[in-house]
Amino acid sequence: MRSAMARARFGALLAPLCLARAGPARSADPQLWVSNEVGNTITVISPRTNAVRATITVGKRPRGMALSPDKRTVYVALGQDDAVGVIDVAKAAMTKTIPAGRDPELVAVSPDGRTLYVSNEEIAHASAIDAGSGQMQFSTPVGVEPEGIAVSPDGAKVYVTAETSNTVSVLDTKTGRVLRTIPVGENPRTVAVAPDGRRAYVTAEAGGNVTILDVATDSVLGQFPIRDGKTKPVRIAFTPDGRLAYVTEGAAGSVSVVDLTASKVIDTIPVGKRPWGIALSPDARRLYTADGRSNQISVIDTQTRKVIATIPVGDRPNDLLYIP
Repeated sequence: MRSAMARARFGALLAPLCLARAGPARSADPQLWVSNEVGNTITVISPRTNAVRATITVGKRPRGMALSPDKRTVYVALGQDDAVGVIDVAKAAMTKTIPAGRDPELVAVSPDGRTLYVSNEEIAHASAIDAGSGQMQFSTPVGVEPEGIAVSPDGAKVYVTAETSNTVSVLDTKTGRVLRTIPVGENPRTVAVAPDGRRAYVTAEAGGNVTILDVATDSVLGQFPIRDGKTKPVRIAFTPDGRLAYVTEGAAGSVSVVDLTASKVIDTIPVGKRPWGIALSPDARRLYTADGRSNQISVIDTQTRKVIATIPVGDRPNDLLYIP
């Protein structure tokens, strides 16, 4: 009897410790986050109902967003505040801002969640910031008008596109040193690493094409056009199996479906005006585009490749983030 009572007392004492160690619970419901560049807000949407769940007021000119590995924090680049906003996902509230250098455009997070990387468009730098302390770790000159930014799966390298220089800079994440500068298509907007971590894809808006990079060697493997080369490809999203990619086309108001094995566009999906950001649900059944000139999100059934709903959001939706 005493042994049973002792075990009960020990369990009662241990339970709060376990709860404290686990941290605050996050909602199990998936969320779609939208940065509204002119509206200075983030819209939070339920993908299950397509209803707006919250509108978060942030700083000036929110653009690129990134999710922490534990899915508890969203980071948003605030271009006119020269900062990155830190947002608590569970509370849907911005808790602080971190100085990020002049005009941060897009933001990426290291695989361990400790470091933020931003492209500083106005000063042609890429910066690394300690996510915990907010201390700047390095700010390195790269090409002119840096925008797209992505981290290699092992966290050793960061890739930064430069719109005017038509290059991708490869930086050592420990030292900030430029390891290599890679010529790509004209006006590169986005660099994204494929699900297998072996290749990175760079969209070139004015060039109308996509360049394929080998992540291990940082060499160019090839390049393919997006339709006639005049549709202005911007952002890219991959299916989890890495077989398909979806590319937003700003000038055409559409999304191209790309067979990555063949490096070829196999279909086109009309959406709203000036689609920019793009996100895919983890099961790859729903695709979302941020239609900047339509102030809406298009919801696409990937089986039929048709828009099945549109969701009104804030002024000039820019980036999308799906939180499972």
